[in-house]
This record gives sequence, C-alpha cells and structure tokens, in this order.
Amino acid sequence: MPVADRILLTVDAAAQALSFGRSTVYELMAAGVLPYVKVGRSRRIRRTDLEAFAAELTQHAA
Repeated sequence: MPVADRILLTVDAAAQALSFGRSTVYELMAAGVLPYVKVGRSRRIRRTDLEAFAAELTQHAA
C-alpha cells in the first residue's frame, strides 16, 4: 500500500517518505519534534503528523 494511503506509518516508511535515515526519525521523535503513537512495543507516526512536520520544514526554509 502506498504511503499516501496509510494512516499510520512505521519509522522505516516515515524515514523513506522524508528521505531521512531511521536514526534521524528516532531522534526527531525523542526530541518531541515528530509526534508518534505507541502500539504495543512499536512506534507509529500518523501520516498527518508527518505531513505537518514536512510543511514546517518548508516554511522555515523560506
């Protein structure tokens, strides 16, 4: 299923969508910059949170 169709993304899928490394995504989550939800022992990132994070990056770059 394409990333655009998913509601919750794995760290790997989020990293791929952002063109970041997995460790960078984990660092962003730990710093509270990128919100996530825990499902059992797994962390998932809401697609809407990922899109909002990317939009913030674009706004700060301008």
